[in-house]
Amino acid sequence: MAKFVITFNLPDFFDEEFLALIPPHRALVNQLIEANIVEAYAISATRTRGWITMNGETPEAVRAIVEQFPLYRFFRRVEIDELFLFDSSTSRFPRVSLN
Repeated sequence: MAKFVITFNLPDFFDEEFLALIPPHRALVNQLIEANIVEAYAISATRTRGWITMNGETPEAVRAIVEQFPLYRFFRRVEIDELFLFDSSTSRFPRVSLN
């Protein structure tokens, strides 16, 4: 299974409709993290840009999942890139603790 990074922009202003969709959006993201489909989910401090690292078979399969996100209709400039290399501290063995 390949890894992809999804990059997107968010609107400058969050209206009530957007804010109401945050809880179901987070619930779906949490389910996808538990299912090991989403590896990482991040939003910039300015709340204008986001990144998702996701496992999938093809860019089309990944896009189909992203399009199910409750907030998807607010995403702007969605880009999906397959990664050649993805390394992180979470993908390594846990650190040994002597406690």
